[in-house]
Amino acid sequence: MAEASQSHNRAAETPRNGGWTIAQNWRSYTQDEHDRWSRLVARQEKLLPGRACDAFLEAKETLKLPRHCIPDFSKVSDRLSRLTGWRIAPVAGLIPDDVFFDCLANRRFPAGAFIRSERALDYLSEPDVFHDVFGHVPLLADPVYARFLEAYGKGGQRALRRGQLHNLARLYWYTVEFGLIRSSDGLRIFGAGILSSPGETVFSLEDTSPNRIAFDLFRIMRTKYVISDYQQIYFVIDSFEQLLDQCYQDFGAFYDRLQAARDIEPHELLPDDHVITTGDLRYFRTRH
Repeated sequence: MAEASQSHNRAAETPRNGGWTIAQNWRSYTQDEHDRWSRLVARQEKLLPGRACDAFLEAKETLKLPRHCIPDFSKVSDRLSRLTGWRIAPVAGLIPDDVFFDCLANRRFPAGAFIRSERALDYLSEPDVFHDVFGHVPLLADPVYARFLEAYGKGGQRALRRGQLHNLARLYWYTVEFGLIRSSDGLRIFGAGILSSPGETVFSLEDTSPNRIAFDLFRIMRTKYVISDYQQIYFVIDSFEQLLDQCYQDFGAFYDRLQAARDIEPHELLPDDHVITTGDLRYFRTRH
């Protein structure tokens, strides 16, 4: 599904600012790139009402993300900073884990400064400006979610020291990227990987294939995930407060227990899971 090369990322050779951040250089974007952003936004804005969580939809309007041109990171950062103290840090692509966690711990969200090519419109293996700014940034205007992501960044530094980053990465994957949340009107999306994908926006909520189970921190940290396809399981939180409370506790005991626990396959259900919907795995059986 990914492109064969990274030639679409024209920010890859941009000089670093003494580290891993770069200058966004907003004026360098072409009209074709602005048009690509506009079409990506328009496509998602048709799908997200009634599917995305209210906090995301409201924050997107509060931040005034432009619909017809790629956002200027500095302008969005100024609005975001006044709300929660977060800013966007332009990067050329994926960055080392320790740099990523340091950014989050200091309320800086690293965002790809390039936009996907036309032939990668539906799927890209590395995060670009649409995934990062449209998908991730709006919820950073929510005070509780913003504190959760800061706490996650601080927790990541400890996971690196213990050599258990793979366990903590699963928490990020199944919440920040592919999380669902309960609402009075049913399940809603808050994960950026879903919010920036038209196919998974519908699939995550409406398809009969995936399992959907209630959030369980230890369970999530044991569960492997699929990178290049839709998820076989989605975890459902009750609230952002729940996430924040979970990330403020000492993970040491969890890491000790995880060392003796087996990994769980993405399609597996366990006897003590709080199952919300049992998937039939129809989609995945036809893919493999």
